[in-house]
Amino acid sequence: MTLTETAPLRAVALVCTLSPSPAPSSSHLLAEQTMTALGKHGVTGEVIRVADHDVRPGVEKDMGDGDAWPGIREKIMAADILVLSTPIWLGHPSSVAQRVLERLDAEISETDDEGRMLTFGKAAAVCVVGNEDGAHKVSSDLFQGLNDVGFSLAPNAVTYWVGEAMKGVDYQDLDETPEATSATTATLAANTAHLARLLKGAPYPPS
Repeated sequence: MTLTETAPLRAVALVCTLSPSPAPSSSHLLAEQTMTALGKHGVTGEVIRVADHDVRPGVEKDMGDGDAWPGIREKIMAADILVLSTPIWLGHPSSVAQRVLERLDAEISETDDEGRMLTFGKAAAVCVVGNEDGAHKVSSDLFQGLNDVGFSLAPNAVTYWVGEAMKGVDYQDLDETPEATSATTATLAANTAHLARLLKGAPYPPS
């Protein structure tokens, strides 16, 4: 095996539920399952529930006045993989997920000595949960935003579950994880870890 096939990787999962801890969260559960799946590919890391932190609105690295984003950003910058997990609200990613993307917008102006965004060497993946259809639409929104701010996405870089329309069952209330979701999570983990290792061993060229 080459170094890129065995090199350890670090991931951070940002859970964008509207509910702070200790409230139960389907988005948190799917993020944890994704991190467990990544762990099978030599990836370690942590899950952060964004609603537990005072992340201020804005598009700068540090909005001052107790802004918690700089600490979260430091963990993102130290990681090889960013996982963004969101519920579907009114057909869209949560407002917390949108705020994360807005804060990541600051990375467009953060570059290395050769003009590359600092996020260019990082892979990203998405988790989506909801009780109505819309996972493809929500993941496409997040894919576009993550790509704009420098992250790379592997094939099948989303895992999701949506319940039957007009019903009240949450992902976290299921007796067991559906096989289709488990398989999708496993594919996300394998492909994202593979891409992250490739980027670690062969960075994008300066343009």
